[in-house]
Parts: sequence; C-alpha cells; structure tokens
Amino acid sequence: MERLAADGIDVVRVTYPDLIGTDRARDVLLEELPRAVEHGLAFCRAVYHTSPQGDVVPVRGGLDAGLPDICVRPDLDTLLPLPWEPGVATCLGEVVDPATGAPAPESPRDLLKSVLDRCAEHGLRPVVGPELEYFLCERDLAAGWRRYAPDPGVVYTAGLRADPDNHLLRTLRQVRDLNIGVLSGNHEFDGGQFEINLVHSEAMSAADRAFRFKAAIKELARKEGRLATFMAKPFNDAGGSGFHLHLSGDDTEGRNAFDDPSGAYGLSATARHSVAGVMAHAPALAALLNPTVNSYKRFGPDTLAPWLIDWGLDNRSAMVRIPPERGSGARLELRLGDASANPYLAIAGTIAAALLGVTAGEEPPGPLEGYGYDPARSAVLPGTLAEALDALEADTALAEMLGKDFTQSFLSYKRNEVERFQRHVTDWEFTEYAYHL
Repeated sequence: MERLAADGIDVVRVTYPDLIGTDRARDVLLEELPRAVEHGLAFCRAVYHTSPQGDVVPVRGGLDAGLPDICVRPDLDTLLPLPWEPGVATCLGEVVDPATGAPAPESPRDLLKSVLDRCAEHGLRPVVGPELEYFLCERDLAAGWRRYAPDPGVVYTAGLRADPDNHLLRTLRQVRDLNIGVLSGNHEFDGGQFEINLVHSEAMSAADRAFRFKAAIKELARKEGRLATFMAKPFNDAGGSGFHLHLSGDDTEGRNAFDDPSGAYGLSATARHSVAGVMAHAPALAALLNPTVNSYKRFGPDTLAPWLIDWGLDNRSAMVRIPPERGSGARLELRLGDASANPYLAIAGTIAAALLGVTAGEEPPGPLEGYGYDPARSAVLPGTLAEALDALEADTALAEMLGKDFTQSFLSYKRNEVERFQRHVTDWEFTEYAYHL
C-alpha cells in the first residue's frame, strides 16, 4: 500500500474473466485493499451465466440455486498500473466458491490451472505465444458502426497509409507501458483490421496477458470514441479475425520437448503426438476456440481460415502449421481459433488435447502437401456452433480433462445462445423475403 500510494495510486481495479472472456471488475479504494484481500469481494455467481445482452442464462448453480455468491480475492502478484488511467492500478482476482472454498467450476483461470497441473504430472511445462487480430470501428449515424480506414490493399503494413490517425502507434505505446509483453503490431489483411503480437511465455502468463490485452484494446478504443471488436467476422465484405496459438513445451530440465533433430520432420515424439491429439479432438476444440454463432461465418473456401482437420510443414492453409524453426523454436501453431475465444479456455483446451495425444502415443497422418481446403483429402470441422457443442459433449476424454462441471456449464450456456439466435429475425431474412413474399 505504501508503494502504491508513493506511485500516486489510490484505486485498485480487481478483474477476472467470465465464461466468454469478458473482464468483470470492481474498483477498490486503496485504504480498503486489506479488507478486500482478507475477506474477498462478493460477486453473483450468475455473472458467469450472463449473456452479452444482460440476460441470466439458466445454468446449474445460478438461477436454480438462488443466485449465490462467488468470492474474488485480489492477486497482488499481478498488480500493474494502468497507463491511461492515472491513479489506478489493476490486478487479477482469484475466484472461489465461499461455500466450499474450492474454485468456482466456471472459472476459466482455474480451469487452465487444472490442465497445467495435469501436464506437470507428465513432466511438461507448456509454452504459448498468442496472436490476436481485431477490427477498429467508428460510429456511423446510419449503420451504427463502420470500419475505420477501410481502404483495400494495405495488407501487412504500418504508417499513415493504412492508419491515418496513428491508432496502431498510439495503442502500441500504451499497451507496452502496461507491461504485458507486447512485441510489435501491424495493419492486417482487411481495412480497419490490426494485429498486435505478444511474447511467448509459460501458458498461464500467456493467457493472463492475452486476457488483459483484449480488455486494454477495447478500453483504449473507447477513449477514442471508437469500437475495437474481437468478433470473429463482423463484416460481410471482409475476412475474419483469428486467434492463433503457438504451442511448445519444456521438459523437466528446461529444454524444448518438441525438438528432436533425429525425429521425423525434426520433431520429437512429444511434438508429433501433440499434433495427433489436437487433430483427434479438433471437432470438440472448435466449441472453445470458435465459441459463437458468428464464428462459423469466418470459415469457408478461400478464407484462409481452417475449416478442415489437417496439419502441414510451414503451410498456412493447414489447421495445424509447424513453423520452420527447430531447436528452442520448435513448436506447433494452431490456426483454428478466432479472436472471440476466451484466452483461458482456448489455451486450456489446446493443451488438454495435446496432452491427450501425448498419453495416447499416436502419430499424425502425413502432412498436407500444397494448398489445402480440399475436403476430399481431410475431414471437415463442425460447420455451426451447435455441431461443435455436440462434438464437445461427445468427446468424453476432453470433457474429463476440462472437468465435467465446467463442460456442462459451458454447454448449457452456449446452447442457450444457439436457441436465442434461432429465434431471432435477422436483417438478411427481412431483406430476402419481406418485399416479395
């Protein structure tokens, strides 16, 4: 408290991720911080079950239990000052069920902890590098929001040609000062789309930093009167935004367990088994890495988004790409996820699938040759959220690794989303049918 006060901090913002990866938070006055640490902060458990529109979804342990509490304690090891909010520091919160003292079943951070504990039992320490894309939007009186700087053809560049208001440069500097391991950024493929890269690190740190990064980008856009969205595919005339995960693992001696110069393709058995595991559980993983109704509109031929289950050596048309580096840089890149995914769930699911592959000891099929997207050569991923949820429910091995209570809560929450969408009349339907029928 003395150090924070000396730095001009008088408020600590305690945040934690909900089921969809949105940050939930409470601002605590500095003089009340000891009380918050000792007793925790009470939140309604149904926060995990609340839709983006504010409706409480009937998930077990929420409405049926009388809307009980969860307890959130500040994790002071994660304290960081907020560069754009003078006087405010932020930290992550540890979530427990006050009735049992155990982690809340829906807590994404605790889910990842449990998966990492399973990895430790097998002598593996997963290392993850997250890559996230987003669209920046400006208000439009007619349409609500439009893409910022929508000029086509300014692919993978930086500077005023693609970013006339220097959004990227300004944002890079501010998230750098947040100290979450930002490396670099550039304008992405489509107009108004950006990518900012984060360093690779131990998996929990990577998830924490990706979660804080997404929250920071959205908050900084709000300060500009704009909207930053990590929605999978917000516009019909543009591609989607991805959340690619680079995954490797260190062994008990700190060496990259994915590297083996004498192994097939320069990869160790652990790496090859991990690829096989990710492919075997890919249909269920889609529910976690492509978690919205909108996610599946990002897929399809010529989208450069993977909709087939395959892998390749330095092949960006494959679902799992093996980058060319070996040695300490040996890794796989899972290109399945979109930017709407909850970082904790995406990373936990990917690691769980890889670990199941390691324990099964199976080899992947031969790598993809040439340009992919040929369903005659590879199995097709689920085409809708409903199909992906069914695949997750049917994948008992992955569900056990993630925890049955979590899986059941996630399935209930997301199936409610599918049901609400199926009842909603879209603009497309009105345009298509109203005049002629």
